[in-house]
Amino acid sequence: MAIAASGTRPTELIYDWNEVGRVGRVIPENIGFFDETLRDGLQNPSVADPNIERKLKLLHLMAKIGIQIADVGLPGSSQRAFEDVLRMCREVADNNLPLRVACAGRTVVSDITPMIEISQRAGIPVEIYAFIGSSPIRQLAEAWDVDLIAQRSAAAIDAGVKAGLPVAYVTEDTTRSRPEVLATLFKVAIDHGASRLCLCDTVGHATPDGVRNLINFTRAIVAGAGASVGIDWHGHNDRGLALENAIWALQFGADRVHGTALGIGERVGNAAMELILLNMKLLGLLEHQDLTHLLEYCTTAAQAVGWEVPINYPLVGRDAFRTATGVHAAAIIKAESKGDAWMADRIYSGVPAGMFGRKQEICVGYMSGASNVNYWLRQRKIEPSKELVDAILAKAKATDHILSEEEIQAAIELHRGRQA
Repeated sequence: MAIAASGTRPTELIYDWNEVGRVGRVIPENIGFFDETLRDGLQNPSVADPNIERKLKLLHLMAKIGIQIADVGLPGSSQRAFEDVLRMCREVADNNLPLRVACAGRTVVSDITPMIEISQRAGIPVEIYAFIGSSPIRQLAEAWDVDLIAQRSAAAIDAGVKAGLPVAYVTEDTTRSRPEVLATLFKVAIDHGASRLCLCDTVGHATPDGVRNLINFTRAIVAGAGASVGIDWHGHNDRGLALENAIWALQFGADRVHGTALGIGERVGNAAMELILLNMKLLGLLEHQDLTHLLEYCTTAAQAVGWEVPINYPLVGRDAFRTATGVHAAAIIKAESKGDAWMADRIYSGVPAGMFGRKQEICVGYMSGASNVNYWLRQRKIEPSKELVDAILAKAKATDHILSEEEIQAAIELHRGRQA
């Protein structure tokens, strides 16, 4: 079959095994993304609490990348936290940002009251995320019983509902909690007016099988109560499964999934929001959502909390779209020479750089060929000669690293000096 050099379609150039066996749109369209960067993300022991200006900038970027709701903190934890949360809520209100706000607190009325006050002063609804541990190991450590947990939960939910605010009931360590305990607590939460149940993999215990079992169990409880209650999934990365679990959670029936920028969070972190969005985009579920600000969202978050992005981190890392390998570079260059930018962005990349505001980069190193050097020179308006290309390539082959801009320029100057 002849394939045009431009205007090509993915089905003509890429056979997608990911779609084999998928029936229709497995993940529904009305899913929501809940950003925990400014709350759960800040529990990472190695990050700094950003100043308010950086927090406000992050809120605007969340809105730009299509986040529906952001947790902006625990206003009951300190006066500074209260003031920051109030300022962020006012920023959302004053700028009509397409972003709802949520706050977290324990299932005690004294944690709920500051959220009610902030909502009234900012003039926007604040979604209350009231949390309490539910696993047997946590019950033993805290000397709690199920009746006490249920009583505290009911009182906190009642306080929020009475104020006219939506309340999400959060069971910490849900993935290690007994079904009979969860059934009791979920029914109490539903009876007292909770609009959402948040399932938490607090210590990163769950596998995809656990995600499926827990969400199916929760859906059955909700259906049995005849209630219209949403289901959140909140996952951590201790087994390295946070991203995978988040995607499976959406497929199994959660309608809102949590994440943080760059996956920052307690211990080894949470599901990475940018990678959730990236995968949803590549699955064709965010066709009209512009994610070209995703890189800025990540770099702003990294700067705000003092986080160093690993060089090999997907999408954001320095090397995410760089190659110095001769065969790879040659393939990209050949695609570009056909005038097919779509092909060039995908021939050696499963993630199209341009879709997310980046571009493919070809470097020169010890595994490079002449095509790398020719490309590098032409990108900088330097006409390559065979002698110059050979000189730079010889320099590259004699090193154990990718040549820097300065090293290549020095090789060019040395060659010119010898030719003079």
